[in-house]
Amino acid sequence: MVQAEGVGFPLLVRPSYVLGGRAMMIVYARSELELFVTRAFEAAREAGTQTILVDEFLKDAIEIDVDVVADGKRCVIGGVMQHIEEAGVHSGDSSSVLPPHSLPREIVASIEEQSRMLALELGVVGLMNVQFAVKGGEVYILEVNPRASRTVPFVSKATGRPLAKVAALLMVGKTLDELGIHDLAVPKHTSVKESVFPFAKFPGADTILGPEMRSTGEVMGIADTFAHAFGKAMLASGIELGLPAADSPRRGAFVSVKDEDKPAAIHIARRLSALGFEVLATRGTAAALVRANIPAKVVQKVNEGSPHVVDTIRSGTVAIVVNTTIGAREVRDSYSLRRQTLLANIPYFTTIAAALAACDALEAAQGDTDVRVRSLQEWEAG
Repeated sequence: MVQAEGVGFPLLVRPSYVLGGRAMMIVYARSELELFVTRAFEAAREAGTQTILVDEFLKDAIEIDVDVVADGKRCVIGGVMQHIEEAGVHSGDSSSVLPPHSLPREIVASIEEQSRMLALELGVVGLMNVQFAVKGGEVYILEVNPRASRTVPFVSKATGRPLAKVAALLMVGKTLDELGIHDLAVPKHTSVKESVFPFAKFPGADTILGPEMRSTGEVMGIADTFAHAFGKAMLASGIELGLPAADSPRRGAFVSVKDEDKPAAIHIARRLSALGFEVLATRGTAAALVRANIPAKVVQKVNEGSPHVVDTIRSGTVAIVVNTTIGAREVRDSYSLRRQTLLANIPYFTTIAAALAACDALEAAQGDTDVRVRSLQEWEAG
């Protein structure tokens, strides 16, 4: 029996082996913890180990990635990236923006200084990646990787500095001083990395994001503002965010969120309504929206019988979906919604942070029909 008294949920549980294709899980209740641990110990008999790691989960924290280059004596910041999705979504799946678009400058400065101190203390020669989380003004170090990260190509393109080349020269004996490498000024433009997922190619795959990496590629959007850069990145990933035409039947914005996300959903729904979308919502979310004086049409959940939300999506009237959920049962119950959204190629957002970024992009797109294309060299020249 799992002793879970006094434990604060959610928790991140990681067995020292892969369990049923799952390397880790975020659990939100004692029943989920007991189920996962029971299965883990059953599988452990074959794996020859019974080690399970249980971590406190930083709920609603902002995750940060930092790439640096160092020569053992001096360290230079390559780039600081703020994840758009909250901590808990794998860094390889989360969208990220460089420079950080919502963090106070003093927090960014603290993150940069801690990264330098880590690199010098570890004696790093070459590249190093550090992942941080920021919550309530506190900076937490999640992990340090004294190696190249998958974010290096993105940072190099966003800043114009070939980090891999610099690191290779440092590793064969050059120094940062000899190479004339110093910290760069913060870019005047904004770059957004968006992940690309293979969900449509795998029948039965769920689009919900979590601590395990599912993306198979990434694209990049660059613009003068975060909103425009995010819109470009979404477009490059194959998801076209568009404002509804007045005469188009496809103008519904479906919103269904867990209870703790309802205050943010009110803000999102109000913005979508102002953009011309007709707000559709499940009963609980619709009640919260109506109390906030936002018109919302109630759509039934799948388990409430037809016509339900999947029928509505199939009818071709939905243009955007915002769906957050919590708990194993709730995730299972809402699977058909996410799957049908994917098959219909409708923009979908399973985190509040991503939905807010989508609202930014849609608002920026109003009256903006000219998407400017510039080379990396032009952006780097300012």
